[in-house]
Amino acid sequence: MQSKPGRKAALKKAHVSIISPATAKANNGNWQTAIRWANCLSDYRIDLRQQWDGTPCDAMIALHARRSAASLADFHARFPQRPSVLVLTGTDLYRDIRHDEEARRSLRLASRLVLLQEAGLQELDAALRDKASVIYQSAPPLLAETPRPDREILRVVMIGHLREEKDPMTYLRAAALVDPDRARLLHIGGALDPELALQAQAAQRRLPHYRWLGALPHEATRRELAQSDLLVLTSRMEGGANVIIEAVTSGVPVLATDIPGNRGMLGSGYAGYFPVGDHDMLASMIARTISDRAYLDTLKQQCARRAPLFSPRQEQAAVRQLMHALLAAPQLS
Repeated sequence: MQSKPGRKAALKKAHVSIISPATAKANNGNWQTAIRWANCLSDYRIDLRQQWDGTPCDAMIALHARRSAASLADFHARFPQRPSVLVLTGTDLYRDIRHDEEARRSLRLASRLVLLQEAGLQELDAALRDKASVIYQSAPPLLAETPRPDREILRVVMIGHLREEKDPMTYLRAAALVDPDRARLLHIGGALDPELALQAQAAQRRLPHYRWLGALPHEATRRELAQSDLLVLTSRMEGGANVIIEAVTSGVPVLATDIPGNRGMLGSGYAGYFPVGDHDMLASMIARTISDRAYLDTLKQQCARRAPLFSPRQEQAAVRQLMHALLAAPQLS
């Protein structure tokens, strides 16, 4: 008599559709999350697309409450008993769910909500927190391949596309205040806002120690980060910046805006926060990392203590556990 397939074998055959409005061309944090989760769920049959086309699947994972709202609603209407996971981004948590009805509907429809840092839970109503969990993103360590010849000059990098939410003007204004003989400031990111691109080009002409590299492939960006002494994050809102994880796991300390999304990643007691839009404070903190070695060492030590949260093994285990639990739920029978 032929034995029935076990639970593990049955789950391996499950078809999971991952909806990511971001694409490989965009090369942003949401796309990197989608790709990593697809790899975490390699035991399943995975398709990754921008919008659900109606192809039957056993479960859906959607990134972005507003931009994936139509896919999530269509899936729920056609398969109301099948589970869905909504991964909440920074614009979801700190903007859209406060006033956008489609984003709010996505929160209600999803079987489970996933946040990328712990502070995001405070943005949800108590009823929604019951179906929410935190899964930290991850990145393998990537260290500099060779020592830089200019180690006496502080190498600072900002990684983020030129758009309002990332507030690159704060970085540009701070760059003008930094001693050009003591620091070199790089900026990696695509020109999503033409006016901000013009500002970056003007700063590059005016400031000999500032350079805008434009959009780079992910691996090239990681190599530039690994060669740097400091990462700067000037964002107005973040759901859980992947670039923080890539910096921390590579031993690069961070200066970041004092916003909930960054506190949820680096901890409430982190010594590298500055107020949103405060370019004077940012410039002073960059200068302090140059002149005060103890301060720079403190940032490194604090980042090192957070690094275990961002291990690939831990993220993979959490993602797999989430999907196994949902796909084994009784309503799927």
